[in-house]
Amino acid sequence: MTFLAVRRRNSVSLRNAIWEGAMRKGITGLAVLAVAAFNTTACNMADEPDEAARGTGEGTIELAEFPDRPYWGDTHLHTDNSIDAFGFGVRLGPEEALKFARGDEVTATTGGKAQLERPLDFLVIADHSDGLGATRRLYDAPRLLIRDPALRRWHDMMHESPEQSQRAVAELITAAANDALPAGLRDPETQREATETIWSDHLEMLDRYNRPGTFTALAGFEYTLMPDGNNLHRVVMFRDGSDRTGRVVPYPGLDGEVTGLWDYMEAYERETGGRTLAIPHNSNLSNGLMFELTMPGGGPMTAEYARRRAKWEPVVEATQIKGDSETHSFLSPNDEFAGFGTAGWELGNLPLTRRTTPDMLAGNYFREALKRGLTIEDRVGANPYAFGLIGSTDSHTALASGDEDNFWGKHTGNEFTDRDRAMEPQNLGTSEGRYGWHYLAGGYAAAWARGNTRAEIFDAFARREVYATTGPRMTVRLFGGFDFTDDDWAGDWVRAGYTRGVPMGGELPDRGRAPTFLISALKDPDGANLDRVQVVKGWTNGDGEAEEQVYDVVWSDMDERARSGTKVPAVGDTVDRKRATYTNTIGAAELRTTWTDPDYRAGQNAFYYVRVLEIPTPRWVLFDMVRFGLDLPQAVIDAGVAQERAYSSPIWLRPARDREARRRIAARS
Repeated sequence: MTFLAVRRRNSVSLRNAIWEGAMRKGITGLAVLAVAAFNTTACNMADEPDEAARGTGEGTIELAEFPDRPYWGDTHLHTDNSIDAFGFGVRLGPEEALKFARGDEVTATTGGKAQLERPLDFLVIADHSDGLGATRRLYDAPRLLIRDPALRRWHDMMHESPEQSQRAVAELITAAANDALPAGLRDPETQREATETIWSDHLEMLDRYNRPGTFTALAGFEYTLMPDGNNLHRVVMFRDGSDRTGRVVPYPGLDGEVTGLWDYMEAYERETGGRTLAIPHNSNLSNGLMFELTMPGGGPMTAEYARRRAKWEPVVEATQIKGDSETHSFLSPNDEFAGFGTAGWELGNLPLTRRTTPDMLAGNYFREALKRGLTIEDRVGANPYAFGLIGSTDSHTALASGDEDNFWGKHTGNEFTDRDRAMEPQNLGTSEGRYGWHYLAGGYAAAWARGNTRAEIFDAFARREVYATTGPRMTVRLFGGFDFTDDDWAGDWVRAGYTRGVPMGGELPDRGRAPTFLISALKDPDGANLDRVQVVKGWTNGDGEAEEQVYDVVWSDMDERARSGTKVPAVGDTVDRKRATYTNTIGAAELRTTWTDPDYRAGQNAFYYVRVLEIPTPRWVLFDMVRFGLDLPQAVIDAGVAQERAYSSPIWLRPARDREARRRIAARS
């Protein structure tokens, strides 16, 4: 099916063609309510953007020779344009979100003054494409004009109290998961006009706040595919300015298939000359569907499908407020640090309409997905899961804060000022399972780039030279090659890394000898010391089965903390639970090493990523306990201490594919 029939921007524009294509495919989303007009809040904007701010930023600033620093950002933030965020209570829009991210003080919905201690470098506001602005229109609609009983009920609940408004949205999410939304929320034709207006105004706002070299505002949206309540969501991120992104509208996802999203992205690039990519998130809530071994719906995965997924989804969101998706202790029983951020979220899908069973876990976590990608590649010649890793918040408060001591909550119902939020149920329409303390403070994305522009940030994502953290701003660098030595640290080791090897996200051809890695980690300048750096390796063995191994490669106080067998002793714990404090009297400010794989075998199809662990520090739960004088259960206090972490994007070791090349490598090894 061809999405793009015309190129004219007027009566039958590119954006209209995409919508018409979506309707021909039967793709319907949370449609606009035909009950009230939408009025955007576009007052008090930033200065009128110049041409440099409107585009990709190419040619606007001087760039470094190589990526010279990690740029910090959030690619997953919601404002009052998201159907669920408005219902949860947020009244801050894209402008307040942009101001907060760049370091301005703003007033949160619940009245508190909110500000980042350290501004972000870039931001993607990713409001849900389905029902863009719909709950605001329902809220503003005259009650007499609302005929559908469910819509009238939700309208009344949103006006009754913040608690009832949150319950209304929980009911809406559950209805969507059960394919039981009112007809008034499933009409894409009536949604299109309002979506175009909101999107156009949003793009203009992004251009106004985009400042090459200082702050990058990237266009994006969230594609909300959720079959049977199982999370298959993606954030779609654009490289371009409004001259290109203004020719499309966000693509609806609630009733579609991900291949339809890829068709949309392919059409966008073909017709506009722009660039786009998609970032899956919350695989931990997918009940095994995010990283399947098969095609969606069953059947062997094809090489074409694997190649398309790898092309359009080069990065995965590994950690965020709704849990961490690295691995589960059931999958990695020999990894003593497995299972971080899984409490509560391991129970089932997003609305808890379907429980998770052990056989689903392998499709929920990115480490197992990386391993599955190798086995699929061995079988069909293409790896669908060769992705890089980032973190982001998924905050629905319009406040992109991933800091434990400045956590503004998942949504307005549990913002910074809510003294009871740690123990309040957070169950999205169900009566059991998750509580406030299960929320992580969030995550951030770090992009190694040559400068702060739309083009440079996007290109770092596209080549996978990015990494995830659970909040702290650690500096993590990884290069892979075959001739690195300890002597490289005495010189320009970054240049050596780029000229004689590949950075994180890169690929190494198997040369018949073990790869060597330059690994560097620096603590967050304002945060905790580092405990250790680990390399996580995955590979396929001679039987075609995927295996994994975690190596402690460098750690603090290595002489005093000598290995006991294969394990490094714990770093210690300085956290004062009663005061929510810690000291940097343990750990190290910097850890680096040159590491060679001791278990290399010629012809292995393998990946290597770095995990950096901080010393134990207090989580937001303990900060709340001290600030409000709370009496929390001991189990919650115990869970209020964690070792924050970073995950680098992997480097892949690619075996030779033809028989003669494999024979030559084997002969040398």
